[in-house]
Amino acid sequence: MLRKIAMGALVLLGSTAPIWADAKDDVQAAAAKLADSANYSWNTTMESGQFSSNSSGKTEKDGFTSLSLTLGDNTTLVVLKGTKALIKTDDGWKTPEEVAQQQQEGQPNPMMFVARMIQNYKTPAAQATEYAGKAPDLQKTDDGYSGNLSEEAAKAMMTFRRRNANASTQPAVVKNAKASVKFWIKDGVLSKMQYEVSGTVTFNDQDRDIDRTTTVEIKDVGSTQPDVPDEAKAKLK
Repeated sequence: MLRKIAMGALVLLGSTAPIWADAKDDVQAAAAKLADSANYSWNTTMESGQFSSNSSGKTEKDGFTSLSLTLGDNTTLVVLKGTKALIKTDDGWKTPEEVAQQQQEGQPNPMMFVARMIQNYKTPAAQATEYAGKAPDLQKTDDGYSGNLSEEAAKAMMTFRRRNANASTQPAVVKNAKASVKFWIKDGVLSKMQYEVSGTVTFNDQDRDIDRTTTVEIKDVGSTQPDVPDEAKAKLK
């Protein structure tokens, strides 16, 4: 009897492991197909308590990416190419480093949040590939794929993966970090992604509870073009 139970357990374990592997492969293949398209665009909404933000983006393969980030009543334009990024400010197009330098010189700069956020920015296809790889229990559901992310991944998502721009300040400390992710695929291509993060961030001896849901909806695959002004193109060369 014990032998039959043990054999049954082995069969069960053997049948579940490929399910997770197949789910991860499905999502990463769908993300790769999206990344390999000539171009695509997306809309992103983020809800965190009483705070919310909206953004839209357009990207082309091996080319430019343009973002429009709306926080409250303010909209900021961003252009990226490879590892380089530019932010449209009142003083023209600035790199994140130039924005941070202005802040360190004692000039209040509302662009600092954007500067932190876009450093090491990843498009939805790249994000999906990363998050699927960090969701050890990812599995197929009735309408998509879902799973929990590792604690390390959750911490990175809560702090936008960045160090503090001012090296003299204390680094943020994240506690009780949790994250989950869900993917939708249409015709073999990633069509939507949603991730939730929660936990507590301690910065400059102040605790802040985070409970944030971000939804990314992808559209116009193969029929869009990034919005990149000539001034930004010249600076990114």
